[in-house]
Parts: sequence; structure tokens; C-alpha cells
Amino acid sequence: MTRFNKSATSVLALGLSLSGTAALAELTAQDVWADWKGYMSGFGYEIAGNETTSGDTLMIKDMSMAMNLPDDAGRFSMSIPEFSFTDNGDGTVNMTVPAVMPITVSVDTPDAEDLDMQIDYVTTDFEMVASGDPANLTYAYTAGELSMVLKELVVEGETIDIGTASITMAGLSGESNIRNGNLRMIDQNVAAGPVRYEMDFADPEGEGRLVVNGGFDTMNFAGGGSFPDGMDPNNMASMLKAGFGFDGGFEHTGGNFKLNFQEDGETVQIDTSSQDGAARVAMDENQLLYDVSTNNANILMAGGEIPFPIEVAMAQSAFKLMMPISKGDAEQDFAFGLTLGDFTMSDLLWGLFDPAGQLPRDPATIAMDLSGKGKLGFDIMDPEQMDAVDSGEMMPGELNALTLNTLTVRAAGAELTGTGDFTFDNSDLETYDGMPAPDGAVDLKLTGGNGLLDTLVAMGLLPEEQAMGARMMMGLFAVPGEGDDTLTSKIEVKSDGQVLANGQRLK
Repeated sequence: MTRFNKSATSVLALGLSLSGTAALAELTAQDVWADWKGYMSGFGYEIAGNETTSGDTLMIKDMSMAMNLPDDAGRFSMSIPEFSFTDNGDGTVNMTVPAVMPITVSVDTPDAEDLDMQIDYVTTDFEMVASGDPANLTYAYTAGELSMVLKELVVEGETIDIGTASITMAGLSGESNIRNGNLRMIDQNVAAGPVRYEMDFADPEGEGRLVVNGGFDTMNFAGGGSFPDGMDPNNMASMLKAGFGFDGGFEHTGGNFKLNFQEDGETVQIDTSSQDGAARVAMDENQLLYDVSTNNANILMAGGEIPFPIEVAMAQSAFKLMMPISKGDAEQDFAFGLTLGDFTMSDLLWGLFDPAGQLPRDPATIAMDLSGKGKLGFDIMDPEQMDAVDSGEMMPGELNALTLNTLTVRAAGAELTGTGDFTFDNSDLETYDGMPAPDGAVDLKLTGGNGLLDTLVAMGLLPEEQAMGARMMMGLFAVPGEGDDTLTSKIEVKSDGQVLANGQRLK
């Protein structure tokens, strides 16, 4: 299944290029084809095709693309029967594809199952026009509807039973700007909606069947990248040093996903929806960034080994990771964020451990935002340096500073919040037993903690002696704050080995 996903991703990338998001053109049809071949060759593809010219139209027939997969994992290839480029006579060029264009994909692997696919690339009212000059080109494209339909899937010579497998984008429109120089710079904006996908597969090794469908009311993409000539897609470290990079993000509204799996008389169902969401990914020689968020998500799971329906909702979920990926002598920034905001669950789930409704059922939240500075001692994308770190031949790096920008844990009537800031002395690895000596403090505030302990004891979920131990610990590390059932704590860690709580030395 993993190999199938990689192959499908490659086919989808080609589909987008045929829609104008990656297809490159100049002022003549021949230059469009030559530059398109150069672009794909830059990613390691071997390209061939039969060229015929009729008037102002250049027809490409029986085009083939092939490349070796990384780590000697095999070979990927695909073929496209025909498409064409037409000079409009006014300095612009049209690209035309058949309304239904079959694409054949093959993945041959020495140590795993071979894969063959037949995909129909279907378009309605597709138009793509290239304009500009050879150094600065703009591509505008539209389509009433664009679909990719999996017609046949063969694994190791065995045809897999496929009910439906497709992705469809309606109302597609976009614009791409390409600037050619030492680096090929590409900026893109794409809008579509609604977007729908469907999958219906039989388990080739059993009697089960998987049905998945979903989509988005609208989807937008904005971003760009830089692509050096002659880059090796199997050597990410060298690509990055040559200037490869990208920064782009998707936004969507009205997302939904449904899964139904049937096997041995049992059915597993998953049903999710969200109001909107966004995802951004960026990468260059210096850093890698993931930033994903979803608003007003609902999840329902039932069937199979799940003894009862599980229904939960979340007003906000978010994840962020920013990290350096290349060795550097100067301090480098990093960040981590996680938000599970206003989490709620059905009364059925609450009733399993709180049938009397003694616990407050207010929405729960877990949120953390960390940032810091450090020095990376190796190139993460270089396999040889990674092996050297694993074997102890290279140092992974050092931590210089860490800041807790926000911390919020809120549930069942209690809330813990905090902030903190620390620096680290990497020349002192003795004071804290091999850890760089920290110097800083964290400020914490707990409200409703004692009330929650009382409720848990009354419910029989927490023995009285354990609650007493927890209260003693809070008394040791915290002092009363403003308001009822409020405790505050300032934990300081000194570079000389001292640890203090609210000014009282603990170590």
C-alpha cells in the first residue's frame, strides 16, 4: 500500500503539471516541449516521445517517463498516448490534452511486489495558455472539471477488484509564474471546488472490502519553489546545497471523510468532518517547517472491536514543527507547537466513568508552544552523516536556549497554565550529569486542582491516601495565589546546580 501511495502521488504530480501547474512553455510550441522535458529531466526522469508537426501544432505521441527509485528500490515508469502544443500567433501557446487521456504506470521492485496501473485523466473545458518571454513566463489555466480515475490495478500479475477509485476537482483555475535563470523559480496559485475522492477496494488477501469517500467544498494552494538545474532527486542534501527549496500551503473549507470496512460479517465505520483547515510545508537548506491546523472537527467511530460508538469533537487542532536541517556554527531557531482545543465527547463516553455527572463537562484543552535556539552538528538529509551520528562519530549538536511561550492544560474544572525561559551552558556537562547546565525559571498557575481531587475521591476513582500525597506535593512546590483554589509556583534552575521553588531551595 505504501508503494501504491508513492506511485499515485507521482501520477497526481504529473496531472497537476499537465494542468499547467508545472508544465513549462516559451514562445513556440517546440520550446514549450523542450523546456517541459528539461524540467522533468531535472527530477531524474528519462523522457522519450514521438514528435509530429502539423501547421502550428506540435503533437507528442507515445510519451514515456521513467526513473530509478531511491535506495535501489526499483524503477518507476509511465506512458501517455498524446498531447499537443499550439502556437497562437500572438506570442502565446496553448496546451491541449484529449478529453480522456489514459496513463499507464508501472513500478518494478526487486524486493517487493510489482505494480501496474491504468489511469484515465479526464478533463472538461480544459484550457491552458502560456504567455510572456523566455525568462519570465506566465501560465493561466482553467477546467470545468478534472478527474483522475483508476481503471485497473495489477499487483504481481493479479488484478485487484476495484469498484471506484477517483479524485475529481471542479471549477479549477490557477496561474503559474516561472522565471528561468541559474535557478528555476516557480510561484503558483490554484483554486478548485468542490473536490471529491472515492475509493472502493476488495482485500486481495481476504474477503474484506474498503470504501472511502470524502472531499472539500473548496481548496486553494499558494506557494512556490526554486529548482536548480541537474539536481539529483535521490540526493536531497546536494539538492538543498544547490538551492532547492519550496514554501507552499493549502487551505480548505467544508472537509469530510468517510470510511467503511467490512470483513467476516463485521463493519468498521469512521466519519469525520471539519469546518476548514490549512497546511503549510516549507523547506530549504536551513530549515524544515510543518504547520497544520483544523477548525471545528467532528469524529465518529463505530463497529469492529469498538464496543460502542465513539463520538468526539474539537474546536481547534494544530501542530507546528520548525527545525534546522543543516550543520551550522551559528545559533539556529527551532519551534514546536501542539493544540487540542475545546475537546468534547459524547455523554455515552462520559457515562462510562462518570455516570452521575459529578465532573464538570466543560470542553478540555491541551496547548503548548515551545521555541528555542541550538546548533545542529550534522546535515539531517545526508545519510552518511546520519550514520556517523548514530555511531557516535559526530556530535548531533547542542541546545542553547528553550522558551515555554505558553502552556495550557484545562479539563474537568481544573486548569494549569505556565510560561518559562531557560539558557544552557554546553561547556558544563558535569553539574547536571551530562546535561548542559540550565539557567532559568518556569512560572506555573493551577486553579481548581483541590476541587478536582475532592471530586475524584468522591467518585471512588482516586484513593484518599493518594489524594493526600498529591496535596502534600502541591504544598511543597506551590503557594496560594489570588482567588479560591488557586496555587502558583516559580521553579528556578540555576547553572550552579541549585533548584528553588518559590525562593525555597530544594537542591
